[in-house]
Amino acid sequence: MERRAVLFLVVALVKISCCCLDPPAAYRFTGAVCRLTYPAAVVLNEKTTEVIQAAFQHAKYPSVQGERSIGFGTVKYGFHNLEIHNLSIGKSEFELKENVGIGIAISNVYAVFKGTINYGYGSWLLSLNQSMDFEVESQIDLVINPKLYCGKGKVAADTSDCYLTFHKLKLLLQGDREPGWMKKMFTDIVTFTVKLVVKSQICKEINSVANILADFIQEQAEQFLSEGGIGVDISVTSSPVIKSNYIESYHKGLVTFNNETSDLSNSVFHPSQLSEGRMLYFWFSDGLLDPLLGAIHNDGRFVRSISGTELTDLFQTELSTARPELLSKWLSSEGPVLKARSVSIPHLWTTTQGTSVRVMAGVQLLLDGQETPVLYFETDVTVVVNASYAEKKLILKATAQRISITNVSSSEGAIEMEESLRAYLQEAVEKMGIPKVVSYLEVELTSLMDEHGLNLFDIFNPEVVPQDGYVMVQLDFGFPQHLLVEFLKRTLD
Repeated sequence: MERRAVLFLVVALVKISCCCLDPPAAYRFTGAVCRLTYPAAVVLNEKTTEVIQAAFQHAKYPSVQGERSIGFGTVKYGFHNLEIHNLSIGKSEFELKENVGIGIAISNVYAVFKGTINYGYGSWLLSLNQSMDFEVESQIDLVINPKLYCGKGKVAADTSDCYLTFHKLKLLLQGDREPGWMKKMFTDIVTFTVKLVVKSQICKEINSVANILADFIQEQAEQFLSEGGIGVDISVTSSPVIKSNYIESYHKGLVTFNNETSDLSNSVFHPSQLSEGRMLYFWFSDGLLDPLLGAIHNDGRFVRSISGTELTDLFQTELSTARPELLSKWLSSEGPVLKARSVSIPHLWTTTQGTSVRVMAGVQLLLDGQETPVLYFETDVTVVVNASYAEKKLILKATAQRISITNVSSSEGAIEMEESLRAYLQEAVEKMGIPKVVSYLEVELTSLMDEHGLNLFDIFNPEVVPQDGYVMVQLDFGFPQHLLVEFLKRTLD
């Protein structure tokens, strides 16, 4: 009985972990949220025609065979090699239908379909087999009502509610010299067949392209949040929510590193935390950011060495505490190198004042050719960090909240005037160490974001807003043409 109960519990937990929940139930498992507002949808809709154009061009039109009785005989026919040419699309309009889906209307689609007709006519009087090329000029309106849902942990699109209205279908046979009765017959056949085939294949291709696009966007987001062996699982926790003014998706935001995955079940997210005044909102839980910081530490990335003129310039910073003579002696020796690294997993938490980070760092001073440091100490630091982004660069402002110096030791034995050295080091960490680390982080993180393509976006007035338990990023943007080019290349290849 106990085994059955345990088995049932395990199965239930597995089902809960892999299935999508209703939005309110999903909130506490949500580490990241994306809200795309109506103005952003307007910008993205400007290029909807190019995506629809890709669907028309990429669609494969099957061969069709049939027969029709006429008079005293039967015509057997086949349509082959149907291709689309001279495609142009007028305009696209859309509507966000609350709790339903998205309405998209594409008007004035002009296309020429070219193909080959093979036909044979047989009767007691005449037998005829022939082949000729044909063209069909068409003008079409297209209406799609996509619905977004949670499919296999990703945002998926269902565009089965798709229909075409043909306003013009004009048949041009090869040379246009065929008998009038034949042209009339084939006009009826071709008109019916083209309508049937094109509607079926275009709607099928639009559904395929829509899901390729959904996967592409999520892959780009996952790649942006991942680096080396550190990844972030952005599988959705719920189906997207569509309101009249925005579309919102909820993601797990679980950090993966060395085959281990973080846990998140106490997120503080609620939709009321986001507004609708900007084009795009991102919401990140401390439950995502804190494990991410830990993974970076475990990956050995919080390590830095300073030497040469950079070290000399650093110690030119004026402090109110006098520098101990012994430290001056070491710094004036040949080839001093200062190394700093995090020695325990750092932690962060966010309030309205900023993101607080607590880290224990080990610092050692080595002289040229020596493996044992002449000076080693550890510092327990808590800083409040506020971030901004301007001119395609990350800007960090850090304010020290707490600094303590511990485990001071030297290869030269007991350190004279240890208390004065400790006081000096504490001020040095605050006025030299923290600003130096922040300057490194600004450059490295900006470079990392550029590697992931952030600098290719036109971002306007971005704001990073810290709140209790989460960070919100809000911004406006121009159309990401580079992503469209990459997507269309992938779709059409």
